[in-house]
Amino acid sequence: MEKKVNKPVVNIFALGGLGEVGKNMYVIEYGKDIFIVDSGIIFPDEHLLGVDYVIPDYSYLIENEKRIQGLFITHAHEDHIGGIPYLLKKVKIPAIYACGVTVEMIENKLEEYPDLLSMVKIVEFKSHFIYKFNKVEVSFIRLNHSIPDSFGVCFKTPLGTIFHTGDFKFDFTPVGQKAEYEKLAKLGVDGCLALLADSTNALREGFTESEKKIGESIKELFSKINNRIICATFASNMFRVQQIIEACVENNRHVAIFGRSMEKTIEVGQEVGYIKAPKNTIIEAADIDKYKPEELCLLCTGSQGEPLAALSRIANGSHKLIKLMPSDTIIFSSSPIPGNQEGINRTINLLFKQGADVITHSPIADTHTTGHASQGELKLMLSLVKPKYFIPIHGEYRMQRVHADLAIETGVKPENCFILENGDVLTINEDGAKPNGHVQSGEVYIDGSGIGDISSIVIKERKILSEDGMFAVILTIDSKNKTIPLEPQVVSRGFIYMKDNEELTRSFLTEVKKYVEAEFKKMKLLNLLTIKTGLTEFLGRLIYEKTDRKPMIIPIFMDINPGTKA
Repeated sequence: MEKKVNKPVVNIFALGGLGEVGKNMYVIEYGKDIFIVDSGIIFPDEHLLGVDYVIPDYSYLIENEKRIQGLFITHAHEDHIGGIPYLLKKVKIPAIYACGVTVEMIENKLEEYPDLLSMVKIVEFKSHFIYKFNKVEVSFIRLNHSIPDSFGVCFKTPLGTIFHTGDFKFDFTPVGQKAEYEKLAKLGVDGCLALLADSTNALREGFTESEKKIGESIKELFSKINNRIICATFASNMFRVQQIIEACVENNRHVAIFGRSMEKTIEVGQEVGYIKAPKNTIIEAADIDKYKPEELCLLCTGSQGEPLAALSRIANGSHKLIKLMPSDTIIFSSSPIPGNQEGINRTINLLFKQGADVITHSPIADTHTTGHASQGELKLMLSLVKPKYFIPIHGEYRMQRVHADLAIETGVKPENCFILENGDVLTINEDGAKPNGHVQSGEVYIDGSGIGDISSIVIKERKILSEDGMFAVILTIDSKNKTIPLEPQVVSRGFIYMKDNEELTRSFLTEVKKYVEAEFKKMKLLNLLTIKTGLTEFLGRLIYEKTDRKPMIIPIFMDINPGTKA
Protein backbone atom coordinates (compact mmCIF):
# COMPACT_ATOMS: atom_id res chain seq x y z
CA MET A 1 0.00 0.00 0.00
CA GLU A 2 1.36 3.39 -0.99
CA LYS A 3 2.15 5.63 1.97
CA LYS A 4 0.15 8.88 2.00
CA VAL A 5 2.40 11.94 1.87
CA ASN A 6 1.08 15.26 3.19
CA LYS A 7 1.59 17.96 0.58
CA PRO A 8 3.01 21.30 1.79
CA VAL A 9 0.27 23.90 2.25
CA VAL A 10 0.30 27.66 2.84
CA ASN A 11 -2.75 29.40 4.30
CA ILE A 12 -3.09 33.19 4.04
CA PHE A 13 -5.82 35.26 5.69
CA ALA A 14 -6.47 38.57 7.42
CA LEU A 15 -8.08 39.21 10.78
CA GLY A 16 -8.23 42.92 9.92
CA GLY A 17 -7.29 45.27 7.08
CA LEU A 18 -9.46 43.97 4.24
CA GLY A 19 -12.43 46.06 3.16
CA GLU A 20 -11.22 48.84 5.46
CA VAL A 21 -8.34 51.26 5.99
CA GLY A 22 -6.85 50.27 9.33
CA LYS A 23 -6.95 47.44 11.90
CA ASN A 24 -4.23 45.60 9.95
CA MET A 25 -3.49 42.04 11.00
CA TYR A 26 -2.48 39.30 8.56
CA VAL A 27 -1.70 35.63 9.18
CA ILE A 28 0.51 33.33 7.14
CA GLU A 29 0.54 29.64 8.03
CA TYR A 30 2.90 26.94 6.83
CA GLY A 31 2.37 23.52 8.35
CA LYS A 32 1.86 24.02 12.07
CA ASP A 33 3.63 27.41 12.15
CA ILE A 34 1.72 30.69 12.37
CA PHE A 35 3.31 34.03 11.47
CA ILE A 36 1.47 37.28 12.21
CA VAL A 37 2.11 40.52 10.34
CA ASP A 38 1.09 43.70 12.20
CA SER A 39 -1.39 44.27 15.00
CA GLY A 40 -3.30 47.47 14.39
CA ILE A 41 -6.37 49.38 15.46
CA ILE A 42 -8.91 51.46 13.61
CA PHE A 43 -10.47 54.60 15.01
CA PRO A 44 -14.26 54.40 15.31
CA ASP A 45 -16.63 56.33 13.09
CA GLU A 46 -19.38 58.53 14.49
CA HIS A 47 -21.80 55.58 14.72
CA LEU A 48 -19.71 53.76 17.34
CA LEU A 49 -20.75 55.96 20.21
CA GLY A 50 -18.36 56.00 23.16
CA VAL A 51 -15.95 53.52 21.57
CA ASP A 52 -12.26 54.48 21.76
CA TYR A 53 -10.74 51.97 19.33
CA VAL A 54 -11.69 48.94 17.28
CA ILE A 55 -9.39 45.90 17.14
CA PRO A 56 -9.65 42.54 15.32
CA ASP A 57 -11.22 39.48 16.90
CA TYR A 58 -8.26 37.44 18.23
CA SER A 59 -10.25 34.21 18.78
CA TYR A 60 -8.30 32.22 16.16
CA LEU A 61 -4.96 33.28 17.63
CA ILE A 62 -6.12 32.48 21.17
CA GLU A 63 -7.16 28.97 20.07
CA ASN A 64 -3.88 28.41 18.21
CA GLU A 65 -1.53 30.28 20.53
CA LYS A 66 1.08 27.47 20.76
CA ARG A 67 1.58 27.50 16.98
CA ILE A 68 2.54 31.21 16.81
CA GLN A 69 6.20 31.80 15.88
CA GLY A 70 6.21 35.60 16.06
CA LEU A 71 4.62 38.94 15.33
CA PHE A 72 6.37 40.89 12.54
CA ILE A 73 5.77 44.65 12.41
CA THR A 74 6.11 46.50 9.10
CA HIS A 75 6.17 50.04 10.55
CA ALA A 76 5.09 52.19 13.50
CA HIS A 77 1.72 53.62 12.50
CA GLU A 78 -1.20 53.05 14.88
CA ASP A 79 -3.16 51.00 12.36
CA HIS A 80 -0.23 48.55 12.46
CA ILE A 81 1.00 48.66 16.10
CA GLY A 82 -1.91 50.17 18.06
CA GLY A 83 -3.42 46.77 18.89
CA ILE A 84 -0.25 45.24 20.36
CA PRO A 85 -1.15 45.88 24.05
CA TYR A 86 -4.60 44.34 23.56
CA LEU A 87 -3.18 41.37 21.66
CA LEU A 88 -0.60 40.70 24.41
CA LYS A 89 -3.37 40.71 27.03
CA LYS A 90 -5.08 37.87 25.19
CA VAL A 91 -2.33 35.91 23.42
CA LYS A 92 1.18 34.85 24.38
CA ILE A 93 3.51 35.95 21.57
CA PRO A 94 7.03 34.38 21.56
CA ALA A 95 8.60 37.57 20.16
CA ILE A 96 7.79 40.82 18.37
CA TYR A 97 10.11 41.62 15.45
CA ALA A 98 10.52 45.31 14.55
CA CYS A 99 13.16 47.74 13.33
CA GLY A 100 14.56 51.08 14.48
CA VAL A 101 11.99 53.70 15.35
CA THR A 102 9.26 51.03 15.37
CA VAL A 103 10.93 49.34 18.35
CA GLU A 104 11.03 52.65 20.21
CA MET A 105 7.38 53.38 19.45
CA ILE A 106 6.27 49.91 20.62
CA GLU A 107 8.29 50.19 23.83
CA ASN A 108 6.94 53.68 24.39
CA LYS A 109 3.38 52.35 23.97
CA LEU A 110 3.98 49.40 26.30
CA GLU A 111 5.41 51.63 29.05
CA GLU A 112 1.76 52.28 29.93
CA TYR A 113 1.45 48.51 30.54
CA PRO A 114 4.53 47.60 32.66
CA ASP A 115 3.38 43.99 33.13
CA LEU A 116 3.20 43.51 29.34
CA LEU A 117 6.55 45.20 28.67
CA SER A 118 8.30 42.88 31.14
CA MET A 119 6.80 39.71 29.66
CA VAL A 120 7.25 40.36 25.93
CA LYS A 121 10.46 39.86 23.94
CA ILE A 122 11.09 42.57 21.33
CA VAL A 123 13.67 41.59 18.71
CA GLU A 124 15.19 44.43 16.67
CA PHE A 125 15.98 43.34 13.13
CA LYS A 126 18.11 44.98 10.46
CA SER A 127 17.24 44.92 6.78
CA HIS A 128 19.80 42.17 6.03
CA PHE A 129 18.73 39.84 8.87
CA ILE A 130 17.21 36.42 8.15
CA TYR A 131 15.34 34.37 10.77
CA LYS A 132 14.75 30.62 10.36
CA PHE A 133 11.68 28.89 11.80
CA ASN A 134 11.55 25.17 10.99
CA LYS A 135 10.98 25.23 7.20
CA VAL A 136 10.26 28.97 6.85
CA GLU A 137 12.82 31.78 6.45
CA VAL A 138 11.77 35.35 7.23
CA SER A 139 13.62 38.30 5.69
CA PHE A 140 12.95 41.99 5.09
CA ILE A 141 12.97 44.60 2.32
CA ARG A 142 13.26 48.29 3.23
CA LEU A 143 10.62 50.45 1.54
CA ASN A 144 9.57 54.11 1.69
CA HIS A 145 6.56 55.36 3.62
CA SER A 146 5.68 58.46 5.66
CA ILE A 147 7.50 57.11 8.73
CA PRO A 148 11.11 55.85 8.94
CA ASP A 149 12.04 52.18 9.10
CA SER A 150 9.18 50.80 7.02
CA PHE A 151 9.63 47.27 5.67
CA GLY A 152 8.05 44.59 3.59
CA VAL A 153 8.33 41.06 5.00
CA CYS A 154 9.24 37.93 3.02
CA PHE A 155 8.23 34.44 4.13
CA LYS A 156 10.25 31.86 2.18
CA THR A 157 8.48 28.49 2.30
CA PRO A 158 9.18 25.21 0.44
CA LEU A 159 6.30 26.20 -1.87
CA GLY A 160 7.75 29.64 -2.62
CA THR A 161 8.05 33.12 -1.15
CA ILE A 162 5.12 35.13 0.17
CA PHE A 163 5.85 38.88 0.22
CA HIS A 164 3.85 41.33 2.35
CA THR A 165 4.64 44.93 1.37
CA GLY A 166 3.32 46.74 4.43
CA ASP A 167 2.44 50.36 3.61
CA PHE A 168 4.70 51.73 0.90
CA LYS A 169 5.33 54.17 -1.90
CA PHE A 170 8.22 54.53 -4.34
CA ASP A 171 10.02 57.77 -3.53
CA PHE A 172 13.04 58.22 -5.78
CA THR A 173 14.24 61.26 -3.79
CA PRO A 174 13.31 60.22 -0.25
CA VAL A 175 13.99 62.22 2.90
CA GLY A 176 15.25 59.10 4.69
CA GLN A 177 16.92 55.92 3.45
CA LYS A 178 16.22 54.60 -0.05
CA ALA A 179 14.07 51.59 -0.74
CA GLU A 180 15.89 48.35 -1.56
CA TYR A 181 14.83 48.08 -5.18
CA GLU A 182 17.52 45.48 -5.89
CA LYS A 183 15.89 43.09 -3.40
CA LEU A 184 12.51 43.55 -5.07
CA ALA A 185 14.05 42.79 -8.46
CA LYS A 186 15.85 39.71 -7.08
CA LEU A 187 12.57 38.50 -5.57
CA GLY A 188 11.02 38.76 -9.02
CA VAL A 189 13.89 36.83 -10.61
CA ASP A 190 13.93 34.11 -7.93
CA GLY A 191 10.16 33.80 -7.98
CA CYS A 192 7.41 35.23 -5.80
CA LEU A 193 4.63 32.79 -4.98
CA ALA A 194 2.20 35.38 -3.58
CA LEU A 195 2.17 39.15 -3.13
CA LEU A 196 0.09 40.91 -0.48
CA ALA A 197 0.24 44.63 -1.33
CA ASP A 198 -1.07 47.91 0.12
CA SER A 199 -4.16 49.13 -1.79
CA THR A 200 -4.85 52.44 0.03
CA ASN A 201 -4.14 54.67 -2.98
CA ALA A 202 -5.16 52.26 -5.75
CA LEU A 203 -7.78 54.74 -7.00
CA ARG A 204 -5.19 57.45 -7.60
CA GLU A 205 -3.48 57.62 -10.99
CA GLY A 206 0.18 58.32 -11.66
CA PHE A 207 2.93 58.46 -9.07
CA THR A 208 2.94 59.84 -5.53
CA GLU A 209 4.83 63.10 -5.08
CA SER A 210 8.23 62.91 -3.40
CA GLU A 211 8.52 63.81 0.27
CA LYS A 212 11.54 65.97 -0.52
CA LYS A 213 9.47 68.23 -2.80
CA ILE A 214 6.92 68.74 -0.01
CA GLY A 215 9.72 69.79 2.35
CA GLU A 216 10.84 72.46 -0.11
CA SER A 217 7.25 73.61 -0.59
CA ILE A 218 6.69 73.98 3.16
CA LYS A 219 9.82 76.14 3.46
CA GLU A 220 8.59 78.37 0.63
CA LEU A 221 5.14 78.65 2.20
CA PHE A 222 6.57 79.55 5.63
CA SER A 223 8.69 82.29 4.09
CA LYS A 224 5.53 84.07 2.82
CA ILE A 225 3.61 84.04 6.14
CA ASN A 226 4.23 86.99 8.47
CA ASN A 227 2.16 86.00 11.52
CA ARG A 228 1.78 83.02 13.83
CA ILE A 229 1.58 79.61 12.14
CA ILE A 230 -0.37 76.68 13.54
CA CYS A 231 0.54 73.52 11.66
CA ALA A 232 -1.42 70.27 11.98
CA THR A 233 -0.14 66.94 10.70
CA PHE A 234 -0.12 63.26 11.56
CA ALA A 235 1.86 62.83 14.77
CA SER A 236 3.43 59.65 13.37
CA ASN A 237 4.69 61.36 10.18
CA MET A 238 8.22 61.84 11.49
CA PHE A 239 9.60 63.01 8.15
CA ARG A 240 6.97 65.76 7.93
CA VAL A 241 7.60 66.86 11.51
CA GLN A 242 11.31 67.20 10.71
CA GLN A 243 10.53 69.18 7.55
CA ILE A 244 8.34 71.60 9.53
CA ILE A 245 11.10 72.05 12.10
CA GLU A 246 13.62 72.74 9.30
CA ALA A 247 11.24 75.30 7.76
CA CYS A 248 10.97 77.00 11.15
CA VAL A 249 14.75 77.12 11.57
CA GLU A 250 15.17 78.62 8.09
CA ASN A 251 12.52 81.26 8.84
CA ASN A 252 13.63 82.09 12.41
CA ARG A 253 10.65 80.56 14.17
CA HIS A 254 10.45 78.64 17.42
CA VAL A 255 8.39 75.45 17.59
CA ALA A 256 5.96 74.60 20.38
CA ILE A 257 4.46 71.10 20.49
CA PHE A 258 0.82 70.38 21.36
CA GLY A 259 -0.82 66.97 21.64
CA ARG A 260 0.34 63.93 23.57
CA SER A 261 1.01 61.79 20.50
CA MET A 262 3.00 64.63 18.88
CA GLU A 263 5.10 64.99 22.02
CA LYS A 264 5.83 61.24 21.92
CA THR A 265 6.83 61.43 18.25
CA ILE A 266 9.28 64.27 18.96
CA GLU A 267 10.71 62.41 21.95
CA VAL A 268 11.20 59.11 20.10
CA GLY A 269 12.39 60.86 16.92
CA GLN A 270 15.08 62.75 18.81
CA GLU A 271 16.19 59.56 20.58
CA VAL A 272 16.77 57.69 17.31
CA GLY A 273 18.12 60.72 15.41
CA TYR A 274 15.33 61.19 12.86
CA ILE A 275 14.28 64.51 14.39
CA LYS A 276 17.01 67.12 14.79
CA ALA A 277 16.70 70.74 15.84
CA PRO A 278 19.22 73.40 16.95
CA LYS A 279 19.16 74.26 20.63
CA ASN A 280 16.21 76.49 21.69
CA THR A 281 14.27 75.78 18.47
CA ILE A 282 11.74 73.63 20.32
CA ILE A 283 10.30 75.56 23.26
CA GLU A 284 7.98 74.70 26.13
CA ALA A 285 4.29 74.98 25.25
CA ALA A 286 3.68 77.14 28.33
CA ASP A 287 6.21 79.73 27.08
CA ILE A 288 4.52 80.76 23.83
CA ASP A 289 3.36 84.10 25.28
CA LYS A 290 7.03 85.11 25.67
CA TYR A 291 7.46 85.31 21.89
CA LYS A 292 6.04 87.48 19.13
CA PRO A 293 3.46 85.78 16.87
CA GLU A 294 5.75 85.95 13.84
CA GLU A 295 8.41 84.04 15.83
CA LEU A 296 6.19 81.03 16.47
CA CYS A 297 4.98 77.84 14.86
CA LEU A 298 2.60 75.74 16.92
CA LEU A 299 2.89 72.11 15.80
CA CYS A 300 -0.15 70.11 16.84
CA THR A 301 -2.32 67.06 16.41
CA GLY A 302 -5.87 67.15 15.04
CA SER A 303 -5.39 67.14 11.27
CA GLN A 304 -8.21 64.55 11.03
CA GLY A 305 -10.74 66.57 13.01
CA GLU A 306 -10.48 64.35 16.11
CA PRO A 307 -12.75 65.96 18.76
CA LEU A 308 -10.19 65.84 21.61
CA ALA A 309 -7.07 66.66 19.59
CA ALA A 310 -5.24 69.96 20.04
CA LEU A 311 -6.44 71.63 16.82
CA SER A 312 -10.10 70.82 17.52
CA ARG A 313 -9.82 72.34 20.98
CA ILE A 314 -8.14 75.42 19.50
CA ALA A 315 -10.96 75.69 16.96
CA ASN A 316 -13.75 75.51 19.54
CA GLY A 317 -11.96 77.79 22.02
CA SER A 318 -11.43 75.19 24.75
CA HIS A 319 -7.62 74.90 24.59
CA LYS A 320 -6.10 76.03 27.86
CA LEU A 321 -2.95 77.58 26.34
CA ILE A 322 -3.85 78.70 22.82
CA LYS A 323 -6.40 81.37 21.95
CA LEU A 324 -6.90 81.78 18.23
CA MET A 325 -6.04 85.17 16.75
CA PRO A 326 -7.61 86.45 13.49
CA SER A 327 -4.11 86.88 12.07
CA ASP A 328 -3.21 83.19 12.58
CA THR A 329 -2.52 80.93 9.61
CA ILE A 330 -3.47 77.28 10.06
CA ILE A 331 -1.79 74.79 7.73
CA PHE A 332 -3.15 71.27 7.28
CA SER A 333 -0.12 69.19 6.27
CA SER A 334 -2.10 65.99 5.79
CA SER A 335 -4.79 64.44 3.64
CA PRO A 336 -8.09 63.11 4.99
CA ILE A 337 -8.31 59.46 5.98
CA PRO A 338 -11.47 57.95 4.42
CA GLY A 339 -14.38 58.62 6.77
CA ASN A 340 -12.81 61.63 8.50
CA GLN A 341 -13.84 64.39 6.07
CA GLU A 342 -16.88 65.46 8.08
CA GLY A 343 -14.85 66.03 11.26
CA ILE A 344 -12.15 67.88 9.32
CA ASN A 345 -14.72 70.17 7.64
CA ARG A 346 -16.27 70.92 11.03
CA THR A 347 -12.88 71.98 12.42
CA ILE A 348 -12.04 74.08 9.34
CA ASN A 349 -15.38 75.91 9.56
CA LEU A 350 -14.78 76.74 13.24
CA LEU A 351 -11.31 78.08 12.40
CA PHE A 352 -12.66 80.27 9.61
CA LYS A 353 -15.43 81.59 11.88
CA GLN A 354 -12.77 82.88 14.25
CA GLY A 355 -11.13 84.81 11.42
CA ALA A 356 -8.09 82.62 10.88
CA ASP A 357 -6.61 81.85 7.46
CA VAL A 358 -6.77 78.11 6.76
CA ILE A 359 -4.58 76.40 4.18
CA THR A 360 -5.39 72.86 3.11
CA HIS A 361 -4.09 73.00 -0.48
CA SER A 362 -1.95 76.05 -1.13
CA PRO A 363 -1.73 77.64 -4.59
CA ILE A 364 1.82 78.62 -3.60
CA ALA A 365 3.06 75.18 -2.60
CA ASP A 366 1.90 71.64 -1.81
CA THR A 367 1.65 71.00 1.93
CA HIS A 368 1.22 67.25 1.87
CA THR A 369 1.92 64.06 -0.01
CA THR A 370 0.60 60.66 0.84
CA GLY A 371 2.70 57.80 2.17
CA HIS A 372 0.93 55.26 -0.05
CA ALA A 373 1.66 54.12 -3.60
CA SER A 374 -0.48 55.40 -6.46
CA GLN A 375 -1.30 53.31 -9.52
CA GLY A 376 2.06 53.85 -11.23
CA GLU A 377 3.97 52.57 -8.19
CA LEU A 378 1.57 49.67 -7.62
CA LYS A 379 2.16 48.51 -11.19
CA LEU A 380 5.91 48.98 -10.73
CA MET A 381 5.83 46.80 -7.60
CA LEU A 382 3.88 44.12 -9.45
CA SER A 383 6.26 44.31 -12.42
CA LEU A 384 9.35 43.99 -10.23
CA VAL A 385 8.10 41.19 -8.01
CA LYS A 386 6.18 39.22 -10.70
CA PRO A 387 3.95 37.28 -8.28
CA LYS A 388 2.16 34.10 -9.32
CA TYR A 389 -0.74 34.90 -6.95
CA PHE A 390 -1.91 38.33 -5.87
CA ILE A 391 -3.95 39.44 -2.84
CA PRO A 392 -4.72 43.19 -2.56
CA ILE A 393 -4.76 44.18 1.12
CA HIS A 394 -5.17 47.27 3.30
CA GLY A 395 -8.03 49.10 1.63
CA GLU A 396 -11.75 49.32 1.06
CA TYR A 397 -13.27 46.85 -1.39
CA ARG A 398 -13.23 49.32 -4.32
CA MET A 399 -9.49 49.90 -3.71
CA GLN A 400 -8.82 46.16 -3.60
CA ARG A 401 -10.80 45.67 -6.81
CA VAL A 402 -8.91 48.35 -8.75
CA HIS A 403 -5.60 47.01 -7.42
CA ALA A 404 -6.50 43.52 -8.69
CA ASP A 405 -7.25 45.03 -12.12
CA LEU A 406 -3.79 46.65 -12.09
CA ALA A 407 -2.25 43.26 -11.31
CA ILE A 408 -4.03 41.72 -14.29
CA GLU A 409 -2.71 44.57 -16.49
CA THR A 410 0.85 43.71 -15.43
CA GLY A 411 0.51 40.02 -16.29
CA VAL A 412 -1.01 38.25 -13.28
CA LYS A 413 -3.64 35.78 -14.46
CA PRO A 414 -7.19 36.89 -13.52
CA GLU A 415 -7.86 33.54 -11.84
CA ASN A 416 -4.78 34.10 -9.67
CA CYS A 417 -6.04 37.39 -8.16
CA PHE A 418 -7.99 36.97 -4.93
CA ILE A 419 -10.05 39.75 -3.36
CA LEU A 420 -10.62 38.46 0.15
CA GLU A 421 -12.57 39.65 3.17
CA ASN A 422 -11.39 39.47 6.76
CA GLY A 423 -11.41 35.82 7.83
CA ASP A 424 -11.39 34.36 4.29
CA VAL A 425 -8.67 31.70 3.97
CA LEU A 426 -6.65 31.34 0.77
CA THR A 427 -4.94 27.94 0.58
CA ILE A 428 -1.95 27.45 -1.73
CA ASN A 429 -0.40 24.06 -2.50
CA GLU A 430 1.40 22.37 -5.39
CA ASP A 431 -1.87 22.08 -7.30
CA GLY A 432 -2.76 25.78 -7.14
CA ALA A 433 -4.57 28.30 -4.95
CA LYS A 434 -8.20 28.52 -3.92
CA PRO A 435 -10.41 30.05 -1.20
CA ASN A 436 -10.77 27.49 1.55
CA GLY A 437 -13.28 28.37 4.23
CA HIS A 438 -13.30 31.04 6.87
CA VAL A 439 -11.80 31.63 10.31
CA GLN A 440 -13.54 33.66 13.00
CA SER A 441 -13.02 37.38 12.47
CA GLY A 442 -14.82 40.58 13.30
CA GLU A 443 -14.61 43.73 15.36
CA VAL A 444 -13.90 44.05 19.06
CA TYR A 445 -14.67 47.40 20.67
CA ILE A 446 -12.36 49.05 23.18
CA ASP A 447 -14.25 51.30 25.59
CA GLY A 448 -12.05 52.68 28.35
CA SER A 449 -10.13 49.76 29.83
CA GLY A 450 -12.66 47.16 28.67
CA ILE A 451 -11.79 44.82 25.81
CA GLY A 452 -14.73 43.26 24.01
CA ASP A 453 -17.29 43.95 26.72
CA ILE A 454 -19.12 46.33 24.38
CA SER A 455 -21.22 44.33 21.91
CA SER A 456 -23.04 45.46 18.79
CA ILE A 457 -26.24 45.32 20.86
CA VAL A 458 -24.79 47.87 23.31
CA ILE A 459 -23.78 50.12 20.39
CA LYS A 460 -27.30 49.84 18.99
CA GLU A 461 -28.75 50.80 22.39
CA ARG A 462 -26.40 53.79 22.63
CA LYS A 463 -27.50 54.88 19.16
CA ILE A 464 -31.19 54.65 20.15
CA LEU A 465 -30.52 56.59 23.35
CA SER A 466 -28.61 59.29 21.47
CA GLU A 467 -31.29 59.71 18.81
CA ASP A 468 -34.64 59.04 20.51
CA GLY A 469 -33.91 58.83 24.23
CA MET A 470 -35.35 56.55 26.90
CA PHE A 471 -38.87 55.98 28.22
CA ALA A 472 -39.09 53.94 31.44
CA VAL A 473 -42.41 52.83 32.97
CA ILE A 474 -42.43 51.82 36.65
CA LEU A 475 -45.36 49.66 37.75
CA THR A 476 -46.03 48.64 41.36
CA ILE A 477 -47.91 45.34 41.17
CA ASP A 478 -49.36 42.68 43.44
CA SER A 479 -48.68 39.53 41.44
CA LYS A 480 -50.38 37.25 43.96
CA ASN A 481 -53.70 39.08 43.64
CA LYS A 482 -53.06 40.25 40.03
CA THR A 483 -53.65 43.93 40.78
CA ILE A 484 -51.93 47.30 40.26
CA PRO A 485 -52.39 49.02 43.67
CA LEU A 486 -50.57 52.27 42.71
CA GLU A 487 -50.67 54.44 39.61
CA PRO A 488 -47.79 53.73 37.16
CA GLN A 489 -44.90 56.22 37.07
CA VAL A 490 -42.77 57.26 34.11
CA VAL A 491 -39.19 58.47 33.66
CA SER A 492 -38.25 60.11 30.35
CA ARG A 493 -34.67 60.99 29.34
CA GLY A 494 -34.01 62.57 25.96
CA PHE A 495 -37.48 61.62 24.67
CA ILE A 496 -40.07 64.17 25.81
CA TYR A 497 -40.06 66.90 28.44
CA MET A 498 -42.87 65.60 30.65
CA LYS A 499 -43.95 68.96 32.10
CA ASP A 500 -44.78 70.15 28.60
CA ASN A 501 -46.41 66.85 27.60
CA GLU A 502 -48.50 65.87 30.65
CA GLU A 503 -51.55 64.85 28.62
CA LEU A 504 -49.49 62.65 26.28
CA THR A 505 -47.71 61.05 29.25
CA ARG A 506 -51.03 60.35 31.02
CA SER A 507 -52.42 58.71 27.88
CA PHE A 508 -49.38 56.41 27.72
CA LEU A 509 -49.78 55.42 31.37
CA THR A 510 -53.52 54.76 30.97
CA GLU A 511 -52.82 52.43 28.03
CA VAL A 512 -50.00 50.72 29.94
CA LYS A 513 -52.28 50.03 32.90
CA LYS A 514 -55.03 48.68 30.62
CA TYR A 515 -52.54 46.39 28.82
CA VAL A 516 -51.09 44.92 32.02
CA GLU A 517 -54.50 44.40 33.62
CA ALA A 518 -55.70 42.61 30.49
CA GLU A 519 -52.62 40.34 30.58
CA PHE A 520 -53.27 39.59 34.29
CA LYS A 521 -56.78 38.40 33.43
CA LYS A 522 -55.56 36.23 30.53
CA MET A 523 -52.88 34.36 32.48
CA LYS A 524 -53.71 31.63 34.97
CA LEU A 525 -50.05 31.53 36.06
CA LEU A 526 -48.35 34.92 35.76
CA ASN A 527 -45.15 35.20 33.74
CA LEU A 528 -43.83 38.72 34.27
CA LEU A 529 -41.05 38.29 31.71
CA THR A 530 -43.63 37.59 28.98
CA ILE A 531 -45.70 40.59 30.11
CA LYS A 532 -42.61 42.86 30.06
CA THR A 533 -41.70 41.75 26.53
CA GLY A 534 -45.23 42.26 25.26
CA LEU A 535 -45.53 45.62 27.04
CA THR A 536 -42.30 46.83 25.43
CA GLU A 537 -43.61 45.98 21.94
CA PHE A 538 -47.08 47.39 22.66
CA LEU A 539 -45.76 50.66 24.10
CA GLY A 540 -43.22 50.97 21.27
CA ARG A 541 -45.99 50.83 18.66
CA LEU A 542 -48.14 53.27 20.64
CA ILE A 543 -45.34 55.81 21.07
CA TYR A 544 -44.37 55.60 17.41
CA GLU A 545 -47.99 56.20 16.30
CA LYS A 546 -48.23 59.34 18.40
CA THR A 547 -44.70 60.78 18.15
CA ASP A 548 -42.94 59.16 15.12
CA ARG A 549 -40.08 58.30 17.48
CA LYS A 550 -38.62 55.05 18.79
CA PRO A 551 -37.12 55.60 22.25
CA MET A 552 -35.61 52.80 24.29
CA ILE A 553 -38.47 51.41 26.39
CA ILE A 554 -37.72 49.97 29.83
CA PRO A 555 -40.62 48.47 31.82
CA ILE A 556 -39.84 48.01 35.53
CA PHE A 557 -42.14 45.88 37.74
CA MET A 558 -41.97 46.26 41.54
CA ASP A 559 -43.86 43.36 43.15
CA ILE A 560 -45.13 44.06 46.68
CA ASN A 561 -46.63 40.58 47.14
CA PRO A 562 -44.74 38.04 45.03
CA GLY A 563 -46.94 35.17 44.09
CA THR A 564 -44.87 33.98 41.15
CA LYS A 565 -41.42 34.35 39.71
CA ALA A 566 -40.56 37.50 37.72
